[in-house]
Amino acid sequence: MPSDGAAADADQRWMVRAIDLSRRCQPSRGAYSVGAIIVGADGAELATGYSRETGPRVHAEEAALGRLDPGDPRLRNATAYSTLEPCSQRRSTRTTCTDLLIAAGVRRVVIAWREPDLFADCAGVELLTEAGIDVVELPELAHAARQANAHLLGVGPRRVQSPLQAADLHIHCLLTSEID
Repeated sequence: MPSDGAAADADQRWMVRAIDLSRRCQPSRGAYSVGAIIVGADGAELATGYSRETGPRVHAEEAALGRLDPGDPRLRNATAYSTLEPCSQRRSTRTTCTDLLIAAGVRRVVIAWREPDLFADCAGVELLTEAGIDVVELPELAHAARQANAHLLGVGPRRVQSPLQAADLHIHCLLTSEID
Protein backbone atom coordinates (compact mmCIF):
# COMPACT_ATOMS: atom_id res chain seq x y z
CA MET A 1 0.00 0.00 0.00
CA PRO A 2 1.55 3.36 -0.99
CA SER A 3 2.15 5.98 1.65
CA ASP A 4 0.02 9.13 1.73
CA GLY A 5 2.92 11.03 0.15
CA ALA A 6 3.26 8.46 -2.63
CA ALA A 7 -0.52 8.57 -3.25
CA ALA A 8 -0.44 12.39 -3.42
CA ASP A 9 2.46 12.24 -5.90
CA ALA A 10 0.58 9.71 -8.02
CA ASP A 11 -2.55 11.90 -7.92
CA GLN A 12 -0.51 14.85 -9.17
CA ARG A 13 1.08 12.82 -11.99
CA TRP A 14 -2.22 11.35 -13.19
CA MET A 15 -3.97 14.72 -13.06
CA VAL A 16 -1.23 16.36 -15.13
CA ARG A 17 -1.74 13.60 -17.70
CA ALA A 18 -5.53 14.19 -17.64
CA ILE A 19 -4.90 17.92 -18.17
CA ASP A 20 -2.81 17.01 -21.22
CA LEU A 21 -5.74 14.95 -22.53
CA SER A 22 -8.12 17.90 -22.04
CA ARG A 23 -6.02 19.92 -24.46
CA ARG A 24 -7.01 17.50 -27.25
CA CYS A 25 -10.65 18.60 -27.02
CA GLN A 26 -12.14 20.59 -29.85
CA PRO A 27 -13.36 23.79 -28.12
CA SER A 28 -17.13 24.14 -27.89
CA ARG A 29 -19.15 27.22 -26.93
CA GLY A 30 -21.51 24.97 -24.98
CA ALA A 31 -19.24 22.49 -23.23
CA TYR A 32 -16.12 22.24 -21.14
CA SER A 33 -12.93 20.59 -22.35
CA VAL A 34 -12.14 17.81 -19.90
CA GLY A 35 -9.65 14.95 -19.69
CA ALA A 36 -10.22 11.76 -17.68
CA ILE A 37 -8.19 8.69 -16.76
CA ILE A 38 -9.26 5.53 -14.95
CA VAL A 39 -6.44 3.98 -12.91
CA GLY A 40 -6.54 0.55 -11.29
CA ALA A 41 -5.64 -0.11 -7.64
CA ASP A 42 -2.28 -1.43 -8.85
CA GLY A 43 -1.48 1.96 -10.40
CA ALA A 44 -1.98 0.77 -13.99
CA GLU A 45 -3.85 2.92 -16.48
CA LEU A 46 -7.12 1.22 -17.42
CA ALA A 47 -8.59 3.79 -19.83
CA THR A 48 -8.49 7.42 -20.91
CA GLY A 49 -10.93 9.80 -22.52
CA TYR A 50 -11.55 13.42 -23.29
CA SER A 51 -14.57 15.54 -24.13
CA ARG A 52 -16.01 15.11 -27.62
CA GLU A 53 -13.40 12.42 -28.38
CA THR A 54 -15.85 10.03 -30.03
CA GLY A 55 -18.85 12.32 -30.61
CA PRO A 56 -20.11 15.87 -30.05
CA ARG A 57 -21.93 15.03 -26.80
CA VAL A 58 -19.45 12.57 -25.29
CA HIS A 59 -17.98 13.61 -21.95
CA ALA A 60 -14.46 12.65 -20.82
CA GLU A 61 -15.45 10.22 -18.06
CA GLU A 62 -18.03 8.67 -20.39
CA ALA A 63 -15.35 8.14 -23.09
CA ALA A 64 -12.93 6.55 -20.61
CA LEU A 65 -15.50 4.27 -18.97
CA GLY A 66 -16.83 3.32 -22.40
CA ARG A 67 -13.51 1.64 -23.15
CA LEU A 68 -14.02 -0.80 -20.27
CA ASP A 69 -16.47 -3.63 -19.75
CA PRO A 70 -18.99 -2.32 -17.17
CA GLY A 71 -18.46 -5.55 -15.22
CA ASP A 72 -14.66 -5.21 -15.15
CA PRO A 73 -13.74 -6.10 -11.54
CA ARG A 74 -10.82 -3.64 -11.61
CA LEU A 75 -13.33 -0.76 -11.57
CA ARG A 76 -14.36 -1.60 -7.99
CA ASN A 77 -11.00 -0.42 -6.65
CA ALA A 78 -10.18 2.13 -9.35
CA THR A 79 -9.56 5.85 -9.14
CA ALA A 80 -11.03 8.17 -11.75
CA TYR A 81 -9.09 11.34 -12.51
CA SER A 82 -11.09 14.13 -14.12
CA THR A 83 -9.91 17.65 -14.77
CA LEU A 84 -13.41 18.94 -13.93
CA GLU A 85 -16.02 17.86 -11.41
CA PRO A 86 -18.10 15.10 -13.05
CA CYS A 87 -21.42 16.39 -14.39
CA SER A 88 -24.61 15.75 -12.43
CA GLN A 89 -27.00 17.16 -15.07
CA ARG A 90 -27.26 16.75 -18.84
CA ARG A 91 -29.69 18.26 -21.31
CA SER A 92 -29.62 15.11 -23.43
CA THR A 93 -30.90 11.72 -22.34
CA ARG A 94 -27.35 10.46 -21.78
CA THR A 95 -26.39 9.27 -18.30
CA THR A 96 -24.48 11.82 -16.20
CA CYS A 97 -20.81 11.22 -15.52
CA THR A 98 -21.55 11.17 -11.79
CA ASP A 99 -24.06 8.34 -12.29
CA LEU A 100 -21.66 6.47 -14.60
CA LEU A 101 -18.89 6.61 -11.99
CA ILE A 102 -21.24 5.49 -9.21
CA ALA A 103 -22.54 2.60 -11.34
CA ALA A 104 -18.98 1.57 -12.26
CA GLY A 105 -18.17 1.30 -8.55
CA VAL A 106 -14.98 3.36 -8.55
CA ARG A 107 -13.74 4.00 -5.02
CA ARG A 108 -12.05 7.39 -5.58
CA VAL A 109 -12.52 10.38 -7.85
CA VAL A 110 -9.81 13.04 -8.09
CA ILE A 111 -10.66 16.41 -9.68
CA ALA A 112 -8.71 19.58 -10.37
CA TRP A 113 -11.64 22.01 -10.06
CA ARG A 114 -15.37 22.18 -9.52
CA GLU A 115 -17.72 22.93 -12.38
CA PRO A 116 -18.67 26.62 -12.54
CA ASP A 117 -22.37 27.40 -12.89
CA LEU A 118 -22.01 28.64 -16.47
CA PHE A 119 -24.20 25.84 -17.90
CA ALA A 120 -25.61 23.94 -14.92
CA ASP A 121 -25.68 23.83 -11.14
CA CYS A 122 -23.37 20.84 -10.66
CA ALA A 123 -23.54 18.66 -7.55
CA GLY A 124 -21.16 15.92 -8.71
CA VAL A 125 -18.88 16.06 -5.67
CA GLU A 126 -21.81 15.94 -3.26
CA LEU A 127 -23.51 13.03 -5.07
CA LEU A 128 -20.29 11.03 -5.30
CA THR A 129 -19.60 11.60 -1.60
CA GLU A 130 -23.16 10.57 -0.70
CA ALA A 131 -22.56 7.36 -2.66
CA GLY A 132 -19.54 6.58 -0.48
CA ILE A 133 -16.90 7.55 -3.04
CA ASP A 134 -13.82 9.35 -1.75
CA VAL A 135 -13.47 12.65 -3.65
CA VAL A 136 -10.14 14.49 -3.68
CA GLU A 137 -9.73 17.99 -5.10
CA LEU A 138 -6.34 19.24 -6.32
CA PRO A 139 -6.81 23.03 -6.32
CA GLU A 140 -3.11 23.55 -7.04
CA LEU A 141 -3.78 22.15 -10.54
CA ALA A 142 -7.06 24.01 -11.12
CA HIS A 143 -5.43 26.85 -13.06
CA ALA A 144 -3.75 24.42 -15.46
CA ALA A 145 -7.03 22.52 -15.93
CA ARG A 146 -8.91 25.76 -16.64
CA GLN A 147 -6.54 26.65 -19.48
CA ALA A 148 -8.22 24.13 -21.83
CA ASN A 149 -11.41 26.10 -21.19
CA ALA A 150 -10.04 29.55 -21.93
CA HIS A 151 -12.65 29.86 -24.70
CA LEU A 152 -15.36 29.87 -22.00
CA LEU A 153 -13.71 31.41 -18.95
CA GLY A 154 -12.48 34.85 -19.82
CA VAL A 155 -9.19 34.28 -21.61
CA GLY A 156 -8.66 34.69 -25.33
CA PRO A 157 -10.64 36.30 -28.15
CA ARG A 158 -14.08 34.83 -27.25
CA ARG A 159 -13.89 35.46 -23.54
CA VAL A 160 -16.89 36.05 -21.33
CA GLN A 161 -16.29 39.41 -19.68
CA SER A 162 -19.50 40.09 -17.76
CA PRO A 163 -22.52 38.33 -16.25
CA LEU A 164 -24.59 39.63 -19.18
CA GLN A 165 -22.22 38.03 -21.67
CA ALA A 166 -22.38 34.79 -19.68
CA ALA A 167 -26.19 34.89 -19.86
CA ASP A 168 -26.05 35.60 -23.60
CA LEU A 169 -23.69 32.64 -24.09
CA HIS A 170 -25.96 30.38 -22.05
CA ILE A 171 -29.04 31.43 -24.08
CA HIS A 172 -27.14 30.92 -27.34
CA CYS A 173 -26.14 27.41 -26.28
CA LEU A 174 -29.68 26.54 -25.22
CA LEU A 175 -31.12 27.73 -28.52
CA THR A 176 -28.52 25.93 -30.61
CA SER A 177 -28.49 22.76 -28.45
CA GLU A 178 -24.75 23.11 -27.84
CA ILE A 179 -25.07 22.31 -24.14
CA ASP A 180 -25.05 18.69 -23.05
